[in-house]
Amino acid sequence: MKKICLFGGSFDPIHSGHLHIAQQAYENCGLDSVIFLPAACSPFKQHQQLMLSDAQRLELIHLATDNLPWAEVSELDLTLPPPSWTWRLVELWRKQEPDAELYWLMGTDQWAQLDAWARSDYLREQLHFIVYHRGSAPRSRPDAQACFLHGEHPASSSAIREKLAQGLAIESNWMPSNILSKLLSFPNESCQEP
Repeated sequence: MKKICLFGGSFDPIHSGHLHIAQQAYENCGLDSVIFLPAACSPFKQHQQLMLSDAQRLELIHLATDNLPWAEVSELDLTLPPPSWTWRLVELWRKQEPDAELYWLMGTDQWAQLDAWARSDYLREQLHFIVYHRGSAPRSRPDAQACFLHGEHPASSSAIREKLAQGLAIESNWMPSNILSKLLSFPNESCQEP
């Protein structure tokens, strides 16, 4: 059975931590592919303005995943009316791949608030969760299938946005050099204060 992992997020911008997490999931969970799904507008971040446009985020994600044969990029959520409902993506993906085993890659903050997600019962029925954590492993749940991956990558999109807003250099291990070069080539108005 095909194992497909959906990796949703703002990716504003994508960074080495995202790539590291996806690679870990692919290698440790026997996945066939990881689908990067940039979100149009997270229900939990509806009042937060993105630094990059959809086109810029997509360009960086394509560039970052270009040499990863197991990675794919989907514009699906960007074509749907906001906000970005995970259940809607899962429903649409299930129609495309009815026989696949679907996984959802997330961080511990999302895992902790899973009950607040719309149609969380449906998501628990349809998905295997891959939860990436920095500290100790979060608690498992009897009502959800999950595997836990530990890692300590320092990069974060919010820290990158703050550094750009302050005119500070981005650490070399936070972003592949080609992604950083492309990011810095975007017009200055894209790199406004978050």
